[in-house]
Amino acid sequence: MKIWVDADACPNVIKTILFRAAERVKIECILVANQLIAIPPSQWVSRQQVSQGFDEADNYIVDHVEEHDLVITADIPLAADVIEKKAIAINPRGEIYTKENIKQRLAMRDFMEQMRSTGEHIGGPDSFNHQDRAAFANALDKLLIRRR
Repeated sequence: MKIWVDADACPNVIKTILFRAAERVKIECILVANQLIAIPPSQWVSRQQVSQGFDEADNYIVDHVEEHDLVITADIPLAADVIEKKAIAINPRGEIYTKENIKQRLAMRDFMEQMRSTGEHIGGPDSFNHQDRAAFANALDKLLIRRR
């Protein structure tokens, strides 16, 4: 199992949790982004910088992810592609995407995008908070324990 991180939009506090987890359980953690991302010196943490452009990081992850790998992303279409490859996807708020819930998430995302395109002001996600961080850490721990 490897951990792949859609790192461009991943909150720094989540990256820090991932760095510690990679060291603790000795698992490879790869941050993929189209900009240079700071990482700690570690044999378990690396980064892959991709070209600028729409979905370049997502495409890289989909091309390299393997069955049972873990992908950290808030990008619903990327999560759907990851699940199709029999990998695991979790968002930075600790929600695990599954075959059972990803279609609903895609439909809701498309609906919200359609609403925004009509000029409807629907707001964005709530700001990231301590409960989100704790939910992510708990979900990550459960997934890493299950891998053993």
